[in-house]
Amino acid sequence: MNDRYLSFDQVAELLGTTTRFPRRLIEERRIRYVKVGRHVRIPESAVEEFIRSRTVEPLRRPRPRYGRAA
Repeated sequence: MNDRYLSFDQVAELLGTTTRFPRRLIEERRIRYVKVGRHVRIPESAVEEFIRSRTVEPLRRPRPRYGRAA
């Protein structure tokens, strides 16, 4: 219960997007949210989980053993 609940503006600022993006995430049910009366809030842990699940790690290619032939 120690989770902070963020508004659309706060989530948009955190993600570096417009407020429309978090609204769309909720509409498409792609992120967890909480309704308190008519207010909608997104738990900070849900934002972190959303970012973590969509993070793409770089590929590590093996380096060639020999240099290029001239």
